[in-house]
Amino acid sequence: MYFAGRAITARPGQSVAAALLRAGITSWRGTRKAGRPRGLFCGIGVCYDCLISVDGRPDQRACVVAVRDGMRLEDGRRADDGPGPEGVVATEDGSRETGRGAGSGDAVE
Repeated sequence: MYFAGRAITARPGQSVAAALLRAGITSWRGTRKAGRPRGLFCGIGVCYDCLISVDGRPDQRACVVAVRDGMRLEDGRRADDGPGPEGVVATEDGSRETGRGAGSGDAVE
């Protein structure tokens, strides 16, 4: 798999987040307003801090997406501030929360 053009070695069954952490990458997005670094937090798909773009699909949870050969990852920064997957929306401070808005629902899992 590749993160921002860099080859990353991963083990079968590993999550994207685990592979990135093993490669020494601890942050792959920033908060929308302040740009504070974000990466893995809860590790179970609840907090949405680990959002990343997987093969061109934005807002994928790195902690629950399994690695695949040839996977292309880009940081989780996006140009829009619209709703994320499954009703997740950006809050004023740049974090994300659930329960408001309607998401696309097409997360890779």
